[in-house]
Amino acid sequence: MFSGNEWLIIAVIALVLFGGSQLPKFARNIGEAQKEFKKGMADPAGDAAPTADEKKPA
Repeated sequence: MFSGNEWLIIAVIALVLFGGSQLPKFARNIGEAQKEFKKGMADPAGDAAPTADEKKPA
């Protein structure tokens, strides 16, 4: 995959593009998205609330 030097270059580029104050927010959002994705993969039908069409009898 990536070696140590490549990760360092990616980190420097990210720092230049997003700035130091935006990186923690960016990392937090990625972590939350990853957690939600894993949660959805573990139980895909458990999170979804029934829509109005599903509640109405036919």
